[in-house]
Amino acid sequence: MASPSSRAVAVGGALLLLLVFAVPTTFLYLTSAPAVSSPSLLLNLKPFGARCAPAAAAAPPLRVFMYDLPRRFHVGMMDASASGFPAWPPSAGGIRRQHSVEYWMMASLQGGGGGGNGSSEEEEGREAVRVTDPDAAEAFFVPFFSSLSFNVHGRNMTDPETEADRLLQVELMEILWKSKYWQRSAGRDHVIPMHHPNAFRFLRDMVNASILIVADFGRYTKELASLRKDVVAPYVHVVDSFLNDDPPDPFDARPTLLFFRGRTVRKDEGKIRAKLAKILKGKDGVRFEDSLATGEGIKTSTEGMRSSKFCLHPAGDTPSSCRLFDAIVSHCVPVIVSSRIELPFEDEIDYSEFSLFFSVEEALRPDYLLNQLRQIQKTKWVEIWSKLKNVSHHYEFQNPPRKGDAVNMIWRQVKHKVPAVNLAIHRNRRLKIPDWWG
Repeated sequence: MASPSSRAVAVGGALLLLLVFAVPTTFLYLTSAPAVSSPSLLLNLKPFGARCAPAAAAAPPLRVFMYDLPRRFHVGMMDASASGFPAWPPSAGGIRRQHSVEYWMMASLQGGGGGGNGSSEEEEGREAVRVTDPDAAEAFFVPFFSSLSFNVHGRNMTDPETEADRLLQVELMEILWKSKYWQRSAGRDHVIPMHHPNAFRFLRDMVNASILIVADFGRYTKELASLRKDVVAPYVHVVDSFLNDDPPDPFDARPTLLFFRGRTVRKDEGKIRAKLAKILKGKDGVRFEDSLATGEGIKTSTEGMRSSKFCLHPAGDTPSSCRLFDAIVSHCVPVIVSSRIELPFEDEIDYSEFSLFFSVEEALRPDYLLNQLRQIQKTKWVEIWSKLKNVSHHYEFQNPPRKGDAVNMIWRQVKHKVPAVNLAIHRNRRLKIPDWWG
């Protein structure tokens, strides 16, 4: 009969053998796993041994205090006689709808602090909740409809009606300067929508530390706006979303190769449109049409995008335009020609998976762009189209917002800015001299 000491030696030896063979096996498993190039696959991978671990709790929503401004600063511009918070009017399309991000952000905070006003799906995906105690807030929302104010109160700098827009901006700044919450951070933790490129144009320099919600940076100086502190938000699409886009053969269901419909006479980077018209008009498989954003024009654009494989997106007066987001919700693969465009949610979404990009020089090279599109095989196009369909819900604006839609994605981007905002606020409180680092 073996002694206790000899049995212990035997057990120890068995354990040693187990470690000798098991550790290299685990190492081989980890080092010989196939490489994954797709970001979407990487997001779904779980660490080895974590399959049975409990799911991590979702990050809590951003706590937002919203200033209680008089109605003339926001929904009063939609309907001065209405009471309560109005629905967005279906008749208010075109340019007003495109830049209505400010309305949808304010609407998302109307339900209060997640107090069960919406469905479980709405509550689950909520990225921001309104708090009534400013001391409990992580960010402060300023509900001034600056884009709508630009469109309502005159359309150019010499129009006498623009004085009403300027006076609203002056009054707003007086309110903010008196707020101890603005004073303690110099406005750094305040969120101000400025989606139209001419929004808040009179007093922009006074809010250059705030988190601005913009369409692009085409008309902003580097001192005023940057990717470091601001959020690029999508335009609100003006065409209807393509909800039943499930044909047996999606490639053949879209007979037009390349579609563009819009104004060809533009300023700044948009001058490329007229040059592209000369190159592309009349080419086989191309619909290139000059038009305005009227009701009938939007209907024609909807039909054109839904029947085309690719939709051309050249720059407008600024690097971006609503056309890109109309194409996305129409599942028409975007062809983007813009040297200085910035895109929404790009830290989470890889646009190269469902869009094509051309430099201005490439696009203006005769036949180059069309030849590149014609070389894309059917299977590859269907793959791109499928990815486009899968991300299109991120560009939907709705009230109440739903998980992963445009409104929640914008608030999530704001939440990403908060740590850097807090760093700047805390450093500023203890610095004895102007910031030496910058």
